[in-house]
Amino acid sequence: MTRHHILSILLLTILIPITAVLFHNYSAFSPVFRARFSQMATTNKSPVIVVGAGLAGLSASYSAIQSGASVRLLERAPKPGGNSIKASSGINGAPTRFQNVEKYGVDTSFWDDTTRSAGVRLNSASVSPTVKRRREELITVLTNRSASAIDFLTDLGVDLSVVAQLGGHSLPRTHRGAGKTPPGASIVTTLLTKLKEQGPDRFQLVTDSEVTRLLTDSNAPKGTVKVTGVEYKNRQDGSTRLLHGPVVFTTGGFAGDTHGLLAKYRPDLDGLPSTNDPRPGTHTILSDVGAKLVDMDAVQIHPTGFIDPANPASPLKFLAAEMLRGEGGILLHNGKRVINELQTREKVSNALMALPAKNEDSLRQWDVQLLLDPGATEAAAGHVGFYLWKGLLQKKKIAELDETTRQTLKEYAAVVRGEKEDELGRKAFGNWRLTEEDVDEGEEEVCVGRVTPITHFTMGGAVFNTKAQILTAELGEEQEGKEIEGLWGAGEITGGLHGDNRLGGSSLLECVVFGRVAGEEAAKYRV
Repeated sequence: MTRHHILSILLLTILIPITAVLFHNYSAFSPVFRARFSQMATTNKSPVIVVGAGLAGLSASYSAIQSGASVRLLERAPKPGGNSIKASSGINGAPTRFQNVEKYGVDTSFWDDTTRSAGVRLNSASVSPTVKRRREELITVLTNRSASAIDFLTDLGVDLSVVAQLGGHSLPRTHRGAGKTPPGASIVTTLLTKLKEQGPDRFQLVTDSEVTRLLTDSNAPKGTVKVTGVEYKNRQDGSTRLLHGPVVFTTGGFAGDTHGLLAKYRPDLDGLPSTNDPRPGTHTILSDVGAKLVDMDAVQIHPTGFIDPANPASPLKFLAAEMLRGEGGILLHNGKRVINELQTREKVSNALMALPAKNEDSLRQWDVQLLLDPGATEAAAGHVGFYLWKGLLQKKKIAELDETTRQTLKEYAAVVRGEKEDELGRKAFGNWRLTEEDVDEGEEEVCVGRVTPITHFTMGGAVFNTKAQILTAELGEEQEGKEIEGLWGAGEITGGLHGDNRLGGSSLLECVVFGRVAGEEAAKYRV
């Protein structure tokens, strides 16, 4: 064979695979070759930068990797998970394989329940048609993709087989696992495991790294904004670093920023404890590059945060999961029920906060009792076991309760058995099984704990669209051409989706749905 022939063969060996790849037709080559070329293509492009390692950030990271990108996930805390890892009630989805179709039929009312929960910000006659359409577009994406979100997590190995009905829902659609691990922790740890399996070339998590500003292109056309990366500070050594690439912002809300953004937008809530870690909100990082904020005064008060008997004045509370009421638990003040426990969080919180408050070391708290009968206790065993271990719930025999409480239990038991209508309007009773006879005998054990309304979730945030792009337009303005190039958002940092009030179980859902959208869009954008 001549030297000319050898050179020709070598040249063909190089050009044929390259040509095939350019025309997206390289299936004939070996899997090893395809994997190696794909890895080379990925490393030759900027990574997708995800800021915030809660569920929205983890979902965005996984979606970006599945779409062919590499990911750098920056988290300001020492550990990932954010507030998502604490979520205890579950994640909404409809219609799903786990819902009881025989009993309830196919679930077609999720969209209706969500729009109704959004309150006057969506449903008032004074709301402009544009604002109404924008909000409904976001709700449509959330609800229409909820079933696929459940499938996505289930296929990853998350148990979501138990379905409960929470306040504001017309039927059961909030999914959690049958084991003792709360749904937030189960979902977060599963996604983290899957991400770490991708290897350092595809995924890197960098903790103790706080993003201080977004980098922008000074040569972007007038009237437009292009984000090119982030500046972040390493909190261990104090160094400042730059990272270039498209950015997905998933840093959460500001319910725990008591003396910062919360005091600025809702000074009337000053002094309320919170389920969220006390840390500053990051919304100004987005507004500094032109992002518009919406609904910043819409702060959700969760009606039930546990008051720890060992530390009643702690500003950080464990959430008394809404599913405790969904499974049958009731709320008592001076031994009497005060509200239909399955009303929306807003209505339940308002009813409890109308009661006399009790100030404890500058905190405003209320003296409300959460009570679960043996049926509700058993149905919520995974949560109850943890709360008992923490000392937030205690077991008591009915005979140990005061006379007013025992009489309330007898009246409620009669309602559950269908002997009379509930004066407060409750129609679903979960797994409550206590009878009037059980109350008279007094030997059954119930679980009781003290709870109070707490700041829990902020509906407000950056205006974004159905592709999770952060916008420089107000919610009611024309949005075409107002997208901030190279910047997406998901989770509690965004606004306009929930309106006045978020349905329980939809916070984890929005993290998964819009996190996946943002990750996919950012992966497609890479330069």
